[in-house]
Amino acid sequence: MCVLIFVGTNGETYFNTVSLVSCVQNFPKSRGPVVGILKGFAGLSGAILTQIYAMVHSPDHASLIFMVAVGPTLVAIGLMFIVRPVGGHKQVRPSDGKSFTFIYSVCLVLAAYLMGVMVVQDLVPLSETVITMFTVILFIILLIPIVIPIWLSFGSEQKTPEEEALIPEPHNKEAGKSQIDADEVILSELEDEKPKEVDLLPASERQKRIAQLQSRLLQAAAEGAVRVKRRRGPHRGEDFTLRQALVKADFWLLFISMVLGSGSGLTVIDNLGQMSQSLGYDNTHIFVSMISIWNFLGRVGGGYISEAVVRDHVYPRPTALAAFQLVMTVGHVFIAMGWPGAMYVGTLLVGLGYGAHWAIVPATASELFGLRNFGALYNFITLANPVGTLVFSSLIASRIYDYEAEKQAHLHHNQNIGSFMSRVLQVGEPLKCEGSICFFLTSIIMAGFCIVAAGLCMVLVFRTKIVYANLYGKSSTSRLR
Repeated sequence: MCVLIFVGTNGETYFNTVSLVSCVQNFPKSRGPVVGILKGFAGLSGAILTQIYAMVHSPDHASLIFMVAVGPTLVAIGLMFIVRPVGGHKQVRPSDGKSFTFIYSVCLVLAAYLMGVMVVQDLVPLSETVITMFTVILFIILLIPIVIPIWLSFGSEQKTPEEEALIPEPHNKEAGKSQIDADEVILSELEDEKPKEVDLLPASERQKRIAQLQSRLLQAAAEGAVRVKRRRGPHRGEDFTLRQALVKADFWLLFISMVLGSGSGLTVIDNLGQMSQSLGYDNTHIFVSMISIWNFLGRVGGGYISEAVVRDHVYPRPTALAAFQLVMTVGHVFIAMGWPGAMYVGTLLVGLGYGAHWAIVPATASELFGLRNFGALYNFITLANPVGTLVFSSLIASRIYDYEAEKQAHLHHNQNIGSFMSRVLQVGEPLKCEGSICFFLTSIIMAGFCIVAAGLCMVLVFRTKIVYANLYGKSSTSRLR
């Protein structure tokens, strides 16, 4: 079982890496929405597969394992030949904004639909026919985004003669391979580096000017191979290896902030059953379903909001991360206080904040440390989840809960003489804690660490202002004109 779990969890990591790296390379100007949508569906996939299994309605758990094993594999085999990096003008299309807005709308509809289906299935006994109808509607919503590539392939968006002359298609038949050479990197940077007056020139003259600029950039890149090591901060166009990133203060600020923020959020998710039971809630599974939806919306919303921050206001992307970490702080305080209805508000805020981490942090890492080794950088950052769980859940939450449970057991023993016999009869059963005191100190500690994480993000914001000004300042100015 240990070996199988090892293989399965690493398979999930491969799915994340392939989809994120490919899509971030294909949409370098829309990294926030891309990461937010992908990570959002990754977080919601459990609810989707659960609904599919509810339609099958098989009591045999082996059929569920078989479905989970075969389904994703068939999808990967069927789509692996068409998912590939592209370059040139295809990376930035005029319709990108509308396309992402459409997918965001589908995401919101999907989240609302799944929330409604979960609530109905929890409260009302349904027949197999109704469950099948719910699942069919779910598949229809999931297939709606396929309209976008069909429309772009057969619609009105065709290359203009200027685009053909500016960036010709490669003649190599093997251009579909994942080749991220220096020329592609330079071409992707020309939009930000070329002077504004180049756009006003005729197509032939513009092609000549861009070719000159490309040659100068290639020469500068060759000459700057040694200078890169002496630069203090990351710069657009620098592709760090993992070893180079590990010696940068910006990388560790981002990683530690991720550990503190996502670790505290994951602790709430892992202990949600005990938290809700200690506060007197009976239907604990409702909070599990709800926080999965809020997690999804946080991932999608985090990508959208962080993209608005960098595009419209030219603020560094970690600004949005700091804001979501402060939102998580409020959620932890609500859970700690144990007020009536506090779990609903707490799971909402913590779920949104936790989900936003997985949309904002990968996009930030790709911007600060480049796309060449983004897969290695992203997977190192994902170590923040187990590290945060080890610190918050194992070392803090579990020990404080056990301490409070033992204290309540001793108190009951002192108040009731017969409680000793009941404890003898319940030897081996885990102790239970009741009241807001069970997770009060844990939640306050996690709220404090979220504030620290927000502070680290603001330090990163201060350090990377110039980087984001170079990245998005010019494009924002041209768009306003």
